[in-house]
Amino acid sequence: MNNARIVFMGTPGFAVASLNALHEAGFAIAAVVTAPDRPAGRGREIRSSPVKERALELGLPILQPEKLKDPAFIASLRALDADLFVVVAFRMLPEMVWAMPRLGSLNLHASLLPSYRGAAPINWAIMHGEVETGISTFLIRAEIDTGDLLLQEKCPIGPDETAGELHDRLMLSGGRLVVRTVRELLNGTLASTPQRDVADRVAARDAPKLTPANCRIPWNRSAQQVHDHVRGLSPSPAAWTEMIRAGKPPMHFKVLRTRLAHERTTLDPGAIELRGSSLYVACADGLVEMLEVQPEGKRRMSARELFVRIARCVPLRVRTDRGTARIVDSTLAPERTLRSKLKPLLVAGFSRSYQQNP
Repeated sequence: MNNARIVFMGTPGFAVASLNALHEAGFAIAAVVTAPDRPAGRGREIRSSPVKERALELGLPILQPEKLKDPAFIASLRALDADLFVVVAFRMLPEMVWAMPRLGSLNLHASLLPSYRGAAPINWAIMHGEVETGISTFLIRAEIDTGDLLLQEKCPIGPDETAGELHDRLMLSGGRLVVRTVRELLNGTLASTPQRDVADRVAARDAPKLTPANCRIPWNRSAQQVHDHVRGLSPSPAAWTEMIRAGKPPMHFKVLRTRLAHERTTLDPGAIELRGSSLYVACADGLVEMLEVQPEGKRRMSARELFVRIARCVPLRVRTDRGTARIVDSTLAPERTLRSKLKPLLVAGFSRSYQQNP
């Protein structure tokens, strides 16, 4: 039944794989709905979404509504007479849209629902130290990510895998699952399952929008939690921390890669130790090796390159949530220990906000 008419809705690169998969499977895509062109980048040039760029290459009709309840958009959508809407990484749809096609609207979500409902399921799964996640297709209903399940597929998470790496794997497997879901829906061989029927088998955790507050590195947690936090936010939006330099403004920088040191330490959380060519930061129960960072407004670089450059010039104080620490540089000045008073990061509200997201 590949002659059924489908409207595809999506915006970022994650959705392009599903659009490609539907096209390659021979389904009739009546139109593509995506976000309006927006200014982006340092030059603020007007750019199209990745989905729009791919739709143009495929010669597909494109709709770019500013408002999803706009009467003109609703009329254009009805005129397409679609049997099914396929939604991947798009905006929350009003009922007048998702209820329009005779077969409903299916959505692809990058988690094993009902776990990790929300805007950032890939990031939060890694940040919480999950060893397995997956993808789900479901029928859209009024409350976000709560509709009846159609198909699910599990996917392991590597111990050092980043959100970017997992994103790319789920993007491709998601495209295949969308095709399978559409095919079985159109053939009438797919039954849906209410999420409440599987809720007792899945740990319910939310995946809220990422903010500067919940991207801050919690050095006062375990080394494993810090490592999971960093890789769960890499490469974007990236985990971050802040360092105080004597007589200069605090330095804000992103941490893009870390590695577990698998050893205990007597240093307080947030203390820095240089050993040979390696740089370690103390956590609540051990050390993590900091591998790659990006100072604000600068290029990506090795952590050692950044810290050695600064340590030659000024004493360092790394901001964290606990008292006093010793910042030990065993390479540049083996006879010298830099001492610092560690203070709460930024404002108390940031600290409280993070504590709400264990």
